[in-house]
Amino acid sequence: MPQMSDDAFRRVVEYAPSAMVLVDGRGMIVLVNQQAEQLFGYPRSALVGRSVDLLVPSAARAHHAAFRHSFLTSPSPRPMGAGRDLFACRADGSEFPVEIGLNPMDTGRGMLVLASIVDITERRRAQQVLEQALQEKTVLLNEVHHRVKNNLQVITSLLNLQANNAEDPRVRDILNESQNRVRAMALTHQLLYERKDFSRVDLGDYINRLSQLLRGTYRSGSDRVELRLDRPASPVYLDLERAVPCGLLVNELVTNAFKHAFPEPRQGDITVAVSSRDGQVTLVVRDNGVGLPPDFDLATVKSLGLQLVPLLVDQLHGALRIEPDSGAHYRITFPSAPTSRGTP
Repeated sequence: MPQMSDDAFRRVVEYAPSAMVLVDGRGMIVLVNQQAEQLFGYPRSALVGRSVDLLVPSAARAHHAAFRHSFLTSPSPRPMGAGRDLFACRADGSEFPVEIGLNPMDTGRGMLVLASIVDITERRRAQQVLEQALQEKTVLLNEVHHRVKNNLQVITSLLNLQANNAEDPRVRDILNESQNRVRAMALTHQLLYERKDFSRVDLGDYINRLSQLLRGTYRSGSDRVELRLDRPASPVYLDLERAVPCGLLVNELVTNAFKHAFPEPRQGDITVAVSSRDGQVTLVVRDNGVGLPPDFDLATVKSLGLQLVPLLVDQLHGALRIEPDSGAHYRITFPSAPTSRGTP
């Protein structure tokens, strides 16, 4: 440390913006500044020459000497008590949270330690307010997704009632397909509610659950047609905005395969595969059924489900390719992270 008569050093300590306390190797206070007087409520005459334990809460004093000895064994500038909540004690006995920075100073009089002390009461209070607000927001989001899921389930039930009362088979099919679309949307909210993670959905888990719903819908043909899921080795996460169109894509393409790829008594498989590489997600829906007509053109198709496919791919900012194969083979690629498109 500079000589105690060094006015420059004293001025630096005195006018520091935080409380400064200089302590010798025995733990005795050598010097304090005005900020320390104000922070602890002691005049400096009551501090200089006293043990620094005076400023330590009584519950922590028994261990303070050991901490001080450990620091002096290997002195270096560091924050005190990293990973622990630290408290100091005022003259009136009240305790308050602090951050302390220690700076060892090797002098001719031995090792001295300059402690910089900051009262973080207001910071703690602000942090508690933020944590409470975050908790309230989490509860609110949880309730929102739960209610959206319930409302969509009500719509599904209404569509089911309508389908059961419809005499025209074509009308029943249309209502059942609408049911599946609503279920695909409701499932995203169900997964967000279950996982308590409102920012993303595990695509493999989502498609697995969706596949189970589709198997139930087309259970009459399940003895002839197997629906398989090829999940990625590690999770692929999507935000809610893109998980819904992705789920609807799977719903439309798998539904189309169940309806048209396997006329009786033909048997086969429908496979849904998900993979991710180099920032791109690849979604494949393929079957080994009768295949697409030679003049198949997605732009002129009359089926509502297949008309939705290009629109859903566009929502994902992706690209669709229909692969030449013995059956129908759709390959969709899209960015694994959200993409914003500029407006002309």
